[in-house]
Amino acid sequence: MKKKIFNSSEISRRDFVKQCVMGTVVLSSGSLISCIGLQKSSSMRWSASQVIPLDQNWLFGGEFKEGALGLEFNDSYYSEINIPHCVANLSWQDWKPEEWQKIWSYRRYFTLPKRLRGTRIFLHFEGVMVGAKPAVNGHLLPSHLGGYLPFSYEITDQVHEGENLLAVAVDSRWSNVPPQGSSHGPKSIDYLEAGGIHRSVRLEAVPQIYINDVFAKPVNVLKDDRRIDLSCSIDAAILPNEPIQLLVEMKDGAKVITSLRQTLNVEKTGQSKVSLSLARLGEVTLWDVDHPYLYDIVVTLLIDGHPLHNYQTRVGLREARFEIEGFFLNGRRLQLFGLNRHEIYPYVGYAMPTRVMRRDAEILKQELNCNMVRCSHYPQNEAFLDACDELGLLVWEEVPGWQYIGDASWKELLIRDVKDMIIRDRNRPSVVIWGTRVNESANDVELYKKTRELAKMLDDSRPTSGSMTDWSRKTWKEKWDEDVFAHDDYHARPDGTVGIHEPVDGFPYMLAEAVGQFNYTNKRNFDSYYRRLSDVKDQQLQALRHAQAHSRAGENRHNSGVIAWCAFEYASLLNDHRTVKYPGVMDFFRIPKLGATFYLAQCDPQIKPVIHPNFYWDFGPKSPRGPGKNVAIFSNCELLKIFINDQPYAELLPDTRNYPNLKHAPFFVDLDINGSDHPELRIEGYVNGKMVVSRLFSSNPLHDQLLLVADDAELIANGSDATRVIFRIVDQFGGIRPFAKGNVNFKIEGPGVIIGDNPFNLEESGGSGAIWIKSLNHIKGEIRVIASHPLGTKSSLITSKII
Repeated sequence: MKKKIFNSSEISRRDFVKQCVMGTVVLSSGSLISCIGLQKSSSMRWSASQVIPLDQNWLFGGEFKEGALGLEFNDSYYSEINIPHCVANLSWQDWKPEEWQKIWSYRRYFTLPKRLRGTRIFLHFEGVMVGAKPAVNGHLLPSHLGGYLPFSYEITDQVHEGENLLAVAVDSRWSNVPPQGSSHGPKSIDYLEAGGIHRSVRLEAVPQIYINDVFAKPVNVLKDDRRIDLSCSIDAAILPNEPIQLLVEMKDGAKVITSLRQTLNVEKTGQSKVSLSLARLGEVTLWDVDHPYLYDIVVTLLIDGHPLHNYQTRVGLREARFEIEGFFLNGRRLQLFGLNRHEIYPYVGYAMPTRVMRRDAEILKQELNCNMVRCSHYPQNEAFLDACDELGLLVWEEVPGWQYIGDASWKELLIRDVKDMIIRDRNRPSVVIWGTRVNESANDVELYKKTRELAKMLDDSRPTSGSMTDWSRKTWKEKWDEDVFAHDDYHARPDGTVGIHEPVDGFPYMLAEAVGQFNYTNKRNFDSYYRRLSDVKDQQLQALRHAQAHSRAGENRHNSGVIAWCAFEYASLLNDHRTVKYPGVMDFFRIPKLGATFYLAQCDPQIKPVIHPNFYWDFGPKSPRGPGKNVAIFSNCELLKIFINDQPYAELLPDTRNYPNLKHAPFFVDLDINGSDHPELRIEGYVNGKMVVSRLFSSNPLHDQLLLVADDAELIANGSDATRVIFRIVDQFGGIRPFAKGNVNFKIEGPGVIIGDNPFNLEESGGSGAIWIKSLNHIKGEIRVIASHPLGTKSSLITSKII
């Protein structure tokens, strides 16, 4: 029996608040190594921050019990899980916050290899929802509040060779931390926050002196004297006997573009800042939305000419400016064309792995053709942001929050979040603006002066902003001190179409939100539910309203563009249907709705000619006369030819008169017809007089079928990796049947598990849905997913590999 070091008592919410730390890194008391000088011993060997991932082999005990942070606690009944993990068993709808708003127990045993003897050991959490109280070998570490940013501890003195124990009490109750805090509970913010350890956990071993952080800021990238200014943070547990050197290299793959070596003295333990500048960059390739070129910055710490530690980060050389005349990237004006994104998924909340997070960025850039995304309303997963850097997707990143501003301790946590967000992501070329204000909040002049000044101190290369509403723009113009005025523009023209306000004079201007669930007809509130089961005419309005918003914003060059609301449906208790909110142009499963047809067509026809009707080719009870009159077809072609039952029906040109400021305006056609004979529709698209794309649609339900498609053919066999498998009822040519019913039943063969409802009832989801398939840890092989529906059985094969 091991000696009992810590016997935990009941954890109160007040304890979490009191012990919450303000910085990104917490040094445990007594963690500095007592040593007079730095000798050339085993601890001097070359190290590039040796990382021990801790995402696998966790034990989850459910609700926290007294003593669960201690060594002697009996965890034999705990379940084996992997990170990311959600504490609640969720469906895709009907979420109940009371199911996760408790304290939960996690435990992870780990062994430190002998090679790490003499190093400093840090414990890193990328994100825990919403509070964490960790203990290492029974030693309690400071608590952390806040679910969206990383936090770390030095645990050098708490670990030893052999088996160690990390125990974590995860507090998922409503707390006094952004975005939470309101006395009204989960209904006071527009998105639900299911609890758990939803981002990665790792150990990192570093030398006694190491590089803690590097900020690499490109300067004057469009001029011949372009350079990269660097701020390096050196963390020393002991003082070296001689000066150290920093070698800074800018690399393009294996090629060194330029380098710099500088000698300096470390005169105190703790952290020290060093400023350097890489000049003589020569000709470089700029990072752009169409060509997102990335370079590596490698900073190496040397002692007596021997490398001790290095730090590597990526940069993209680009100039991004918000001006009165719009947004400029690398000197050219670029109209912002984007959508807001929530990071919430069916079944697991925020707890999806890297592959799934990256997939959202691919959908936004490659399918929805966006050049910008707003991370609403919190800093999002690093895997998603990595993909934005690599794909050329511009990012608005903002602090956690939604309208509410809390007390003094709440504000201190918000200020901490500004700091941690910027330090984490300021090297990313995709991030072009910091949201340092809580979304749609009152103008707390003192608070936002602090957040703005902090942002400028940490990164003076990007503007700051925060989204404003109609009522706020009337009163805040005189008090506005941010760099960019961003407006959430929800108002209608007298004809019931989308209205766009004129830009505010004297400020760079953009729309941070538009369209959403706003009802632009006589109600003028947020009750437009764009469900596949809603009235078809209402569904068709969604794409047209998004097209109107972008086109009308383009009428004024002083408007930098629109980041519309929003990309994906998400879990909410406000204006929801069974806890799902429906403003997304894609559904909760990331499957396009009619609202996405506008975005899907805004691409280059030379690369991908497309045709996307803003209607269903269906003559059932909900649309007996078919699509109706004056319905839209979105396409990037110059001419469309319509055929019904192989007979010419209409030739169409894009409506550039009513949609003059789009890359590709919609086409309109009258398809109010008798469909009793189940007609077939063919649409041909022409560019430069040549047919470049053709699509067929069948109205005959006798040929309907089940479609089953996996996003990925391969997974990593680590117990965390997952891929989406979508299923839907379609006609014989692949056109969706939105009113399909029946259950889809799933079976899985091989080393994988199903994340999702099984069986899945199609009636509530409008004929479409998805599950995710997760790999098993260290078990390779073929995973066969078999889906059965009254219309048939389909299967998909996924290979799980050990890497």
